[in-house]
Amino acid sequence: MDVADLPGVPEWLPDHLRDDGIEELYPPQAEAVEAGVTEGENLVASIPTASGKTLIAELAMLSSVARGGKALYIVPLRALASEKQADFEEFEQYGLDVGVSTGNYESEGGWLADKDIVVATSEKVDSLVRNDAPWIEDLTCVVTDEVHLVDDGERGPTLEVTLAKLRRLNPDLQTVALSATIGNAEALATWLDAGLVDSDWRPIDLQKGVHYGQALHLEDGSQQRLSVRNNEKPTAAIVRDTLEDDGSTLVFVNSRRNAEAAAGRLANTVRPHLTDEERTKLADIAEEIRDVSDTETSDDLADAVADGAAFHHAGLSRGHRELVEAAFRDRLVKVVCATPTLAAGVNTPSRRVVVRDWRRYDGSAGGMAPLSVLEVHQMMGRAGRPGLDPYGEAVLIANSHDEVDELFERYVWADPEPVRSKLAAEPALRTHILATVASGFARSRSGLLEFLEQTLYASQTDEGGQLERVVDDVLTYLQRNDFLEIENGELDATSLGHTVSRLYLDPMSAAEIVDGLRDWERRGGRSSPDGDRATTPAESGFTTASELAEDADGGDADPGDIPALGLYHLVSRTPDMYQLYLRSGDREDYEMELFEREAELLGPTPSEYEEGRFEDWLSALKTARLLEDWATEIDEATITDRYGVGPGDIRGKVETAQWLLGAAESLASEVDLDAARAISEARIRVEHGVREELVDLAGVRGVGRKRARRLFQAGITDRAELRDADKSVVLAALRGRRKTAENVLENAGHRDPSMEGVEPAQDVSVDLDDGETDTNGDTTADDDQSSLGDF
Repeated sequence: MDVADLPGVPEWLPDHLRDDGIEELYPPQAEAVEAGVTEGENLVASIPTASGKTLIAELAMLSSVARGGKALYIVPLRALASEKQADFEEFEQYGLDVGVSTGNYESEGGWLADKDIVVATSEKVDSLVRNDAPWIEDLTCVVTDEVHLVDDGERGPTLEVTLAKLRRLNPDLQTVALSATIGNAEALATWLDAGLVDSDWRPIDLQKGVHYGQALHLEDGSQQRLSVRNNEKPTAAIVRDTLEDDGSTLVFVNSRRNAEAAAGRLANTVRPHLTDEERTKLADIAEEIRDVSDTETSDDLADAVADGAAFHHAGLSRGHRELVEAAFRDRLVKVVCATPTLAAGVNTPSRRVVVRDWRRYDGSAGGMAPLSVLEVHQMMGRAGRPGLDPYGEAVLIANSHDEVDELFERYVWADPEPVRSKLAAEPALRTHILATVASGFARSRSGLLEFLEQTLYASQTDEGGQLERVVDDVLTYLQRNDFLEIENGELDATSLGHTVSRLYLDPMSAAEIVDGLRDWERRGGRSSPDGDRATTPAESGFTTASELAEDADGGDADPGDIPALGLYHLVSRTPDMYQLYLRSGDREDYEMELFEREAELLGPTPSEYEEGRFEDWLSALKTARLLEDWATEIDEATITDRYGVGPGDIRGKVETAQWLLGAAESLASEVDLDAARAISEARIRVEHGVREELVDLAGVRGVGRKRARRLFQAGITDRAELRDADKSVVLAALRGRRKTAENVLENAGHRDPSMEGVEPAQDVSVDLDDGETDTNGDTTADDDQSSLGDF
């Protein structure tokens, strides 16, 4: 189909597409247009990566906006939101406004009301609905990318319920669902009342195969010689062979440690193939990587990148990942060794994809278990870059003749598993039932069940009785914890229930927080003594808020005495915090830590005989200790080494703690607990990574943990003193960086922040983290991390 023949699109779009080199649509795109995607019809498109899904989304959204509507693009990852925002912002030259929103779950996002296209994660959209964002009802088109993730046990229910709510709020809403791998695309089309484009067409050929011995066995039955030299691993042989054909390689492995080790080894394979110009550019990128984070992980990544290799996993900071992805797309980094995080939609295609590890540790299976077909096909779909590669190859590695046959049967020739709803699991329903009632989608048990009938789960099961039983169990739990009131079948969210829904908390997290705070107050600001330890788990895994209220004896607690560690431990043991696991040898260490610091914790410590609960308590203590280390200015490198985590893990834990502590402030106010000051201080400390004395300074935008410490050492102890500070002292404390000093003073409200003509004070010195002294105007390269976001 010629782009000039597109119906219902803005007048400028055909010329815009031609300017981008698009004269005709790909066959799947043409099928989507014929199915009415530009005329408001619902559509499920299951087509391979690089076959034009994004253009299908753009056609739907732009035609909807041209009719006077508003479009929403739902993505599974924040990184993907930024990428899509950049793609869609090219339309702003034609008068469209594009906005992106991925955080702040307590906001209604009012500023998005004037945007024509909004990009957001499914969790953000869910929170917008909970917070009654008025512009949600103005939506005329919603596109959901990577819709197969509705099958994901953690995030899938949110996407599923969010789509059901959006369709209920907007009966005429056009729904477009996209994926590269859906084993039962027709089931999703039925659920969404949508047309279906299910195609395996690709703009360039994708050849799948298995490497064994000295040959690559392809799915068409042919073989290619791909020799493994002496002392060479098969993966290195494949990478070398790809480099000799001027191609790049993505290698998928099953753990972070394996990704880092493989990248280090493959750097030796890549190095001889680099030009002098490439080496120079890679050296500059490596230095940028070192500046992102002062950790061993950062140094290891920089060393690999300097030689044209890299690793990629969730433990990296966002800055690390963005630099690696950009260098790989620019064909400077020749090989990336990744965990499956890189297969989740981020635009990083390559000539070859190697699935080195097709098994991964699965705790529920008690050992190594095969990856799903869907996941492996997602990885394979990264092979082949239109316009850059003549073809793409996806390769699994076998260790025996028998394994060659097994891999062909298990993955190469297999179809992805059917996508199945995970909504019926109690943790998912607990959150979404409360939100459904609190936001007015259901006012009765029958209304709730009627709403749930609009979900994918209802369309996939005949076991209505099972859903009813789980729903009733959840309603009982929500009622016992004062989140819901139930009378004669009518459902009403309590004030506490509305607050929990608005805060985007799992109700069990809210109950745990309220319980811990009330228990601290009830016991007079003291932790439960050993004699008060729970010896049998409560029905919900902890004492309920209502039970504690009944037992309250009005102790003489001073909420200001709540220790920061106790608050960090409290939020770390909620379902919303992914705890650090106990490594070999950790249990004894943290049992000793618990013995020494139990008085600082909130709530009764489980008995050692309650194996599961006691171990969870220790895991939460380990997580809380990481947060405490960060909030006492322990340097990042020490934390990553001490807890066996990456810089990205620290950021993730800190961001989650910030959110949960902010929610705890609101909950304390809701239930009349005078704990807001202690919680607020703990939140600010963990946000900026500072001790108590730096809380006020670190809150000035652009200051953060290291600059706050330098200013403090120079005698500037709070925001008020910074506002009136001698500029020469500020300049000296900030290592002679004039622009930084001007920005900091402006943000603090200084009457004249200009540094023109100002020289650093001669009598100011500050001690640096590495023990060196930086005095009066040293302008050497700064390793400063002014805030957590600089990781």
